[in-house]
Amino acid sequence: MDGYGTPADISYVTYTAGVTPTDTYLIRIGALIRDARRHKGMTQSELADLLRTSQSAVARIEQGKQNLSLEMLARIGENLDSEFVSLGVAGPQHLRIVGGKKLSGSIPVKTSKNAAVGLLCASLLNKGRTTLRNMARIEEVNRIIEVLTSIGVRTRWLPDSNDLEITPPSHLQLDRIDEAAARRTRTVIMFLGPLLHEVESFKLPYAGGCDLGTRTVEPHLTALKHFGLDVVATHGVYEAKVSPGVAPERSIVLTERGDTVTENVLMAAARHPGRTVIRNASSNYMVQDLCFFLEKLGVRVDGIGTTTLTVDGVGDIDVDVEYFPSEDPIEAMSLLAAAVVTESAITIQRVPIEFLEIELATLEGMGMQYSLGEEYVALNGRTRLVDLTTIPGPLRAPIDKIHPMPFPGLNIDNLPFFAIIAACAEGTTMIHDWVYENRAIYLTELNKVGAKVQLLDPHRVQIEGPTPKWRAAEVVCPPALRPGVVILLAMLAAPGTSVLRNIYVINRGYEDLAERLNTLGATIETFRDI
Repeated sequence: MDGYGTPADISYVTYTAGVTPTDTYLIRIGALIRDARRHKGMTQSELADLLRTSQSAVARIEQGKQNLSLEMLARIGENLDSEFVSLGVAGPQHLRIVGGKKLSGSIPVKTSKNAAVGLLCASLLNKGRTTLRNMARIEEVNRIIEVLTSIGVRTRWLPDSNDLEITPPSHLQLDRIDEAAARRTRTVIMFLGPLLHEVESFKLPYAGGCDLGTRTVEPHLTALKHFGLDVVATHGVYEAKVSPGVAPERSIVLTERGDTVTENVLMAAARHPGRTVIRNASSNYMVQDLCFFLEKLGVRVDGIGTTTLTVDGVGDIDVDVEYFPSEDPIEAMSLLAAAVVTESAITIQRVPIEFLEIELATLEGMGMQYSLGEEYVALNGRTRLVDLTTIPGPLRAPIDKIHPMPFPGLNIDNLPFFAIIAACAEGTTMIHDWVYENRAIYLTELNKVGAKVQLLDPHRVQIEGPTPKWRAAEVVCPPALRPGVVILLAMLAAPGTSVLRNIYVINRGYEDLAERLNTLGATIETFRDI
């Protein structure tokens, strides 16, 4: 079926009395596929369309009632952004963790994943050479580089560095876009803002689940209409058309204070030769990094760090520029949680303090102690950094529930780390993940390593602490980045040997996390099944 496989890729299983090992394997794989599909916000019918099979076939796969070829498993993984099988190598990557050890020493925070993906998209605004310094070399960045390369952009990692050089072609070859890579990253939505100034019509592939009218996509399309962009989503493709001469006549009020929608509108405004006012804008860390980069390109941005941004754009940008993305507050929070769960004193260097102040205030309310060094400036010349040293001690559950809010509130990506911290605190903690439909469910995987986590509904979990004894276990990594890391950190506290299977999702957002935790005294081994 046009390269997507024939019905021979999926054959029926003939059952006999009892459950065979093959049946157990299929049921387990089916459950993983179901969870990954739900995390993507995709229906069975949408997945079936991408695989060019029937909805009933997908239902049978998820029930463990159909055999699957390696090729079909790889295709399902590509569309669900989960590595169920990896062709050409021994198999998915796993971690073996020997837990129960205290950590010690110092570790620097790496640069931001979310800033990196926004800056890669913003490089399309520039006709000159863009050099992004100290970039995170992670799977999410690799996918976007693959997309950029497929449309004619030249990219190369400079020798012995994490510096990425980006040189655009005279004309983008959008008809040659790498669909497989584009479908494995949600970031492709942020190509709309830069591209609307380049061509009057274009198509972008997108991952299933991002339908018109859903909360995550509609704010983008509503805002970009002010620049003449009209988008229709059909059969897994954004079909975009631009009406020439259309420009914002009034302030653009975002219907959602989202990070990516703010970045998309900023990029559209950057090449609009006039003034654009964006209200209800996100002021989060990746948005600020993008604003600093746009200023390097000659775009004036007023109001950085507030919810009202005023952009004076330029029609053409052709400069050779270099930029240093700032450090990642989510990785800093990950390392902080590692110290808490292992009851360790470690120093976390280069912490972007402005984007962790609410988290630290919440932890202080739970009784946590820490010390901060003097502030200094990141290599971008703007972001404030500190070195933070954790001080082990007893914690207590907070009086109120813990929930995220747009910056300067508690970051949505940091919320899952409070689940593992709550599991170390005396009392009952409620975590309210109101943004995502299903992510809270994955926090119940902490029960497998000894925690007491009760799912109240798809958005709320209740955690009883402190965990009397963390225990080693074998767990398949949840198909969600931050919950996956939370399970890994819990395994650091569990005496004995744990196995965390299929960690592709962690590699999407963290560079060499296992190796870096080992520098603090952890014992984590990367392996693949033979």
